[in-house]
Amino acid sequence: MKNISRRGLLKTGAAAGVLAATGMPAVAMPKKGGTLRLGLAGANSSDSWDSRTHSDSYMIMCGHGAVFDTMTQVAANGELVGELAESWEATSDAKTWTFNLRKGVTFHNGKAFGADDVIESLNMHVAEGAKSAAKPIVSAITEMKKMGEHQVQMTLKAGNADFPFLLSDYHICIFPAGQVEEAIAQGIGTGMYKVESFDPGVRTLLSRVEGHYKDGKEGWFDQIEVIAINDSSARMNALMTGQVDAVNRVDFKTEPLMKANPMINIFEVTGNQHFTFPMLTNVAPYDNVKVRQALKHAVNRQEMVDKILLGHGAVANDIPIGPANQYFASDLPLNEYDPEKAKFLLKEAGMDGLSVDLSASDAAFPGAVDAAQLYQASAKAAGINLNVVQEPADGYWSNVWLKKPWCACYWSGRATEDWMFSTAYEMGVPWNDSHWDNARFQELLLTARAELDTEKRRGQYHEMQAIMSTEGGTVIPMYANYVDAHSTKLTNSGTIGNVFQMDSSRLMERWWFS
Repeated sequence: MKNISRRGLLKTGAAAGVLAATGMPAVAMPKKGGTLRLGLAGANSSDSWDSRTHSDSYMIMCGHGAVFDTMTQVAANGELVGELAESWEATSDAKTWTFNLRKGVTFHNGKAFGADDVIESLNMHVAEGAKSAAKPIVSAITEMKKMGEHQVQMTLKAGNADFPFLLSDYHICIFPAGQVEEAIAQGIGTGMYKVESFDPGVRTLLSRVEGHYKDGKEGWFDQIEVIAINDSSARMNALMTGQVDAVNRVDFKTEPLMKANPMINIFEVTGNQHFTFPMLTNVAPYDNVKVRQALKHAVNRQEMVDKILLGHGAVANDIPIGPANQYFASDLPLNEYDPEKAKFLLKEAGMDGLSVDLSASDAAFPGAVDAAQLYQASAKAAGINLNVVQEPADGYWSNVWLKKPWCACYWSGRATEDWMFSTAYEMGVPWNDSHWDNARFQELLLTARAELDTEKRRGQYHEMQAIMSTEGGTVIPMYANYVDAHSTKLTNSGTIGNVFQMDSSRLMERWWFS
């Protein structure tokens, strides 16, 4: 077996995109104490501790960022490190992986952590009737063996050099074997913080676990109060008036006012987050590739970056692979705003014009409704009538996304190309929000995953991006930087993770009061 230490597998592309936060000291000594108050968007009344269902920032942060642990995690500098797995090794074909588990770890209810917990937690994602976004990851495992109380061996259908990265997925939290239902009901994990109270879509109160295996390395706050504030204006106001210590998803319209406040710091990192408009390609008229192409040429991408992101991002080309990914195809021809070309494509589809609904809510991403209205305006010149349907924020992810034929959405991106593609574009996976099925794309997805030659893999991912940009069912007009804000009372090491917002959703563990 090839030994791959927890520090031996690097996220090379994303690591290059990590930026230090404005106003942060280069080195700061952490100290314990205080109650952190977070005001977060992305909460829903249907939220639960079942990590298989987590889809937005509130529960992602409370889940794998505080209450639960995963097998691995991507550190702030982009390096893959162990969490519940201390180290791992693989066979030369990257098909069989052996994970050495951390000893001396206990769940919040006192149960000792071991191999059985890992096996049962992973099997949750492929159980009959389970609706898990991580099913594609776990279903690739053909066999899991308990090699000892603290060692698990996993055999894959095919080699996957990215496999340890995938086990950092925020859906794959580790639950106590034999007590999963209780753990989901009460929020029982091995994380740095335990649940004191939980009011879904309203408020969560957490307290630090004393004697935790991360003591002295992470987890500096005594308590954490997480308040659901989905309204962006109310969220920004809560920070400016001192009601909370940090907020996610800065409202770009109020950013100048916040920057003028000497008690507030804005922190911004460039990652792979992208704002999207997925259409169900098995529903007319989106089942016609010419219609999809017309809609791609009917959006003014630069206008969206300028007016929605206020410059905090870049134009995207209808692909979910971003500038922080290793195999990002930056040289593809851009699907430029071209109303005449859009008209021509509609005629090729046998249409003189087009009238469709576009569902949007600012729950999808900040400014999503405004973005949809900009799209509406730019599409008119192409003879396309977009009827913008403003949907309620609460329940958007359960009632609109994956259900309405065309809607607004956002993706944080993923650390590797295969992770992103297999989560949202592999045919049959739960989160394929366009239901797009292209035979060549699906073929390349499997071959690239097992390819160990870097240059061959680069070519395969380049072709996949080219196919998707031209024929895919998702309009992806812009990459958006992660822009969050905090009180100057808060500080950290000076490096901010860029896998997700709020220091890769790990702010609760990594930050402290200065």
